[in-house]
Amino acid sequence: MADDHDNTPENGVFPPESLLPYETWLEDAYRGVMLSALDYVSREGLAGEHHFYLTFRTDILGVVIPDRLRAQYPHEMTIVLQHQFWDLNVDRTAGKVSVGLSFGGVGSILEIPVRAFTGFADPSIHLSLHFTAAEPDEESAPVAEAPAATPAGDEAEGSAESDSSSQVVSLDAFRKKGPSPG
Repeated sequence: MADDHDNTPENGVFPPESLLPYETWLEDAYRGVMLSALDYVSREGLAGEHHFYLTFRTDILGVVIPDRLRAQYPHEMTIVLQHQFWDLNVDRTAGKVSVGLSFGGVGSILEIPVRAFTGFADPSIHLSLHFTAAEPDEESAPVAEAPAATPAGDEAEGSAESDSSSQVVSLDAFRKKGPSPG
């Protein structure tokens, strides 16, 4: 006998596809969760062990990142918002998120359209959301390089990940280290 919440009929045949766009509504709701978290952190800062991994398509029209990062990550990139970032801004009207991060010691403001995001994670609570990104525009030329920026306060921390090589850029080499044991 089927559970009250089991949508599979007893004969094992799945129901027809919904005529209502539930998948779209769910994805919009999950993106809303991501935007609410980013908006909250832009006002209140990150608390405790919370930190975010934001994965986005770099080949979507409207993504503004430095040219060297676009060359290194032509399709997808992951950034980390943890200890050192600045000017995090969520513009729901324009449908974009911007944040200041430093890559190789050079500060930049990244602008990412909401439709370019493919993932959001807060590993501190094992939260991971995945989205379907817009398809890249075939005619879209890369947007101009992100201008160099100076962090307000802390230096920025960022990491990047490419879907073609699954390479993660670690910033450990740029962090100040305490005295070596021994």
